Amino acid sequence: MSCPICEKRKAGRFCPAKGEQICAVCCGTEREVTIACPPDCPYLAAAHRYEDQHKREIPADTPFLEERLPPGTLHTHQPLMAALAFTTAKVCTAQPSATDPDTLAALRALAETYKTLISGIYYEKVPDIPVQREIYTALTALLDDLKQKQAAAGTSDTLKSQDILYVVIFLFRMGLLRGNGRPRSRRFIEFLRGQFPQAEELNREQPRIIMP
Repeated sequence: MSCPICEKRKAGRFCPAKGEQICAVCCGTEREVTIACPPDCPYLAAAHRYEDQHKREIPADTPFLEERLPPGTLHTHQPLMAALAFTTAKVCTAQPSATDPDTLAALRALAETYKTLISGIYYEKVPDIPVQREIYTALTALLDDLKQKQAAAGTSDTLKSQDILYVVIFLFRMGLLRGNGRPRSRRFIEFLRGQFPQAEELNREQPRIIMP
């Protein structure tokens, strides 16, 4: 039986995303590119283990590289970082179509919004793509809620826009390092989900395809 993707090579590897056999070459080249691979695919897991053996670096043209995070910022605002990471993972768990590029686009837009806010101009950089906009909206709603609760409590330890910017940029950079650049990858999303193993909201639906 020939591979249904290339229609040339012999199919010899079961693809849980397609529910049929494909060839090893198409599995390697189309994985997380045209194929939305489930995270429990053994071939995907093996590919990710291989990627983990090679150090990834942030590209030189990455936005916000001029921003240097002050020492201690992440330790001081660890609850904020956890809240942003959890909210991102929650939205992406509910939206199986969400990818790492979608998550990065939403975080970048949020960082751009706060960067303009710090400069004295409030201009929201809301993404146009629906799933990216959903992630962005959920994060902005979280930040607004945290600010309102702090204001109601009268605490002096209020969230500052500069600190929010630093934390968002950190998550953005983490996404670049945890991802692999493939358009349909969810490596970073799965990493965020893994930070909250006890959260029921992050439990994904069990796969319906039974591996042969």
